[in-house]
Amino acid sequence: MDTVLRAITDDGAFRVITIRTTDTVRGVIAAQGAEKDVARVLADLVTGSILVRQSMAPDLRVQLILQPNARIRLVADSHPQGLARGITRGLVQMAEGADMRFGGTSVLQVARTLHNGALQQGVVQVTEEGSVSTALMRYMTLSEQVVSMIAVGCHTDARGRVLEAGGYLVQLLPEVVPGPLMVMTERLKDFEDILPLLAAGKGAPATLLGELLYGMPYTVVGEDEVAFGCTCDETRLAATLASLPKEEIESMIADGHVIDASCDYCSKSYQFAPERLRGLLARS
Repeated sequence: MDTVLRAITDDGAFRVITIRTTDTVRGVIAAQGAEKDVARVLADLVTGSILVRQSMAPDLRVQLILQPNARIRLVADSHPQGLARGITRGLVQMAEGADMRFGGTSVLQVARTLHNGALQQGVVQVTEEGSVSTALMRYMTLSEQVVSMIAVGCHTDARGRVLEAGGYLVQLLPEVVPGPLMVMTERLKDFEDILPLLAAGKGAPATLLGELLYGMPYTVVGEDEVAFGCTCDETRLAATLASLPKEEIESMIADGHVIDASCDYCSKSYQFAPERLRGLLARS
């Protein structure tokens, strides 16, 4: 089971979030049919979206949109369902022959959906190394004015199968003083790359929390489950079809065939008979 832990050091200096996303990442990658570098970057994006949501407002929807170049777009959509369980999904949009090449135009967009429906957005550049962790740290510093150390990763086997995925976020709180800050700064140098920890079986949130805060008293202030899932349903798909041009809907009705429509995020299929399409035409 994938979980996320939120903790604060007892001296009020640091806020730490640790997360395991192995099953969530597996679900997203399978639904999108992602492979190799695309799967790896998508995995990091999914983990990062949950960390950002948990760090700012667990009850708000957060989307990370990564555009390495003009021919590929990756989306991680972390969406809370209720107060205790959040679902996350992902999307890969690629032109034929596209690859994960990063360059000067690579950007990461972070969007939060507020309770009133408004969007709060920020955009940062992504280095040519394509590090999701680095891009997220830049976003937190520039857009949220919160100094954060973030590391996300996905450990796979030789065939590309996900063995363990997760990450952490450490934030400096206003109460931090030079002593603890120096200790944490030195300690985090050993955790900049989280892959060795994941490969060593130390990616469980409680284990990772203990490693990051070794010797520092802390209190766990929250724990949530996270999972792969989707918010699609037949009503949403019908609304999408209803937004098509009238002539296009009429053409589908004239064909007399049942229309198969699938969700881009989870690939679930929905069927719409001609009679249902006529009802959509009446509404449009």
